[in-house]
Formats: sequence, C-alpha cells, structure tokens
Amino acid sequence: MNIPINILLSWYKHENYQMPWRKDNNPYQIWISEIMLQQTQVQTVKKYYIKWMQKYPTVQSVAEANIDSILKIWEGLGYYQRAHNIRKAAQAIVTKHQGKIPQTYEQLIKLQGIGDYTASAILSIAFKKKYPAIDGNLKRVISRFYALSESSQNMLVFKDKVQHLMNNNNAGKINQAFMDLGREICTYKAPQCHLCPIANQCVAYSNNKVENFPKMTLKKPKPSYDVVVGMIYKKNKFLISKRKNKGLLKGLWELPGGKKNAKENNKECLKREIKEELDIEIDITKKIGIVNHQYSHFKINLIGYHCIYKSGEPKPLASDSIRWISKKNINSFAFPKSTLKFFNLTEEDIL
Repeated sequence: MNIPINILLSWYKHENYQMPWRKDNNPYQIWISEIMLQQTQVQTVKKYYIKWMQKYPTVQSVAEANIDSILKIWEGLGYYQRAHNIRKAAQAIVTKHQGKIPQTYEQLIKLQGIGDYTASAILSIAFKKKYPAIDGNLKRVISRFYALSESSQNMLVFKDKVQHLMNNNNAGKINQAFMDLGREICTYKAPQCHLCPIANQCVAYSNNKVENFPKMTLKKPKPSYDVVVGMIYKKNKFLISKRKNKGLLKGLWELPGGKKNAKENNKECLKREIKEELDIEIDITKKIGIVNHQYSHFKINLIGYHCIYKSGEPKPLASDSIRWISKKNINSFAFPKSTLKFFNLTEEDIL
C-alpha cells in the first residue's frame, strides 16, 4: 500500500501553515529556518527568523558579522552552537562557493552544522531535487502509516518509501507536507487522527494501534545541579564574565558563580567560586531567588544573591573577559536564557 500522495498534497496546499520562510524557495532562507527549527517550536522560531533576516538578509552579511552580534540576535533561542555553525558555514560559502548555497548533497554536508536532514531539506525545497528530509515528524508518520516493526525503522526504509513518491516538481512539497502532518496532527502524544487526511489508509489507525508506533522509549531522568551566582555591585554597576570559546554556551556572558558541591552551602559555594574565577573577596547581602532551567541533558537551579565587591583586583581567571555594567547595558550583551530569566526575576532589584 502506498501513501495517497495526492490527498496528502491537497491537504498540505489547503492547510499550508503560513511561515515566513515559505514565501519563496530562497535556499539561504530555507537553510536558516531549518537550523532554527532544530529542537525549537515553530511559533518560537518565527520571531527569531524575522529578526535574523532583517539584520542578516544574505549569506555575505552573516559571513562578515561579528560572532557577538550573532549570539545577541540568537539570545534566548538556545542551542547556541547552531549560531556558531551558521557563521562558519556562511564564511565557507563565501570563500569556496562565491556566496551561493551549494546545490549538491556532497558539498552541503561538508558545511559546518549541515547534516543529512538539512541538506535534503535545502535540496528538495529550494532546488526541487528528490531528497527525502527524514526528521522525527516524517519518521513518525511513515512508521504509523505502514505499522513498521522496530527492525524496519531505519533511514534506508524511510528514504525509500518517501523517495518513490517524489518527482522533481513535488519533492519539497512532500517533505514539508510530512513535516507539517507530523508536527500538527500525527504528534508523538495524543495524535489527532480524526483530522488526518490519510487516516483511512493508515495501518496503525485501522488496527487501533497508533500509540504503538513508533515504539516509545523511556527517557532517563535528567540530572539536576545547584548553581550559585552573584550580582556583585561596585557603586551602580555589577560584574559579568564571558564564557570561554569552547563547550556549552561558549562566547556568552553570564553572572559569576558556579556549581555547588555536596560539602558546602550556597554562600560558601559563591564565595569560593568568586575567589577562583575572579580572585576577589565579596560580601553577600541578600538572596534574590531561584530560577529553574532545563538544558538538553541536565537541569539547573540557578540561585542568586546580591553581593558587594569588597577587595582585590578582578581577573578573568576562568573566562575570556569581564565587564562592569549597569542595568542599561544589559541589552548590549548576549546572555544564556537562564541568566535572562534571572534578570527578569531581579529587575526591580538591579541598581
């Protein structure tokens, strides 16, 4: 049994969700949107995408941009390595491909941050080439439609089933139709089968086994860490530090502090971290509160205190650089989302 592609495409044409990157088939815009959509919901991406295109309308403008400016416009979107990868890929496109997005799979996947899915999305949507873009949404739809056994759920099977539906005119539309169907209707939890245009032909639906496909895997609980930070004041300014250009959140600014160990309390942790990071002494004056934040593989409880600079000359011993800033300067620096939450919590307390 084949997926009734005409029915799916008719639904896609009627339901086509108005997204700013679908106004045309510009390969640069498709590339940026697909990177932003990784691990991020469509509604969140829309506003970031519009701001990005206003500031960086071309590959050339990204290649020439300062990484701090790129991180600032990406601020709050998360998974910041994506922003670093976009800049590196843009520079390679300018230097090796005359500023034009490559039109071959082999060239695309050599670019930083572009893998099989993104390359296939660009090639099918922008250049109408028969490359199935296999993401979680597409795999879920195919898995349920054919009631695929676990052993049959591999990339070659998914690609084969989608590719034979494609011609050079509809490849991009088919990929996007599957993406939309999986994201909006054939969802991981609580799928809305009564709205699905191909439900009558779906094997899993016909056998009342939709919830069995694909096989659900139990996720391991994320470890949780207490991180204590301080807003260290000197007159009307407080101190921030810039993370080194490696590892998680590289290149972003944050409040000084660090992870608490089991043998110390919050204040002991903060004083130790400040001494190790900055080589200064502080007085802790007031607890501000706690911000809970989740990353991909762990959680943090960000515990904040107001502090007064006491003695010593601040040095960036554990960071790339440090700055004394006032409240009005906050928007000039790119901070992790957890720190932004903390600033919101302390808005009326910031001097």
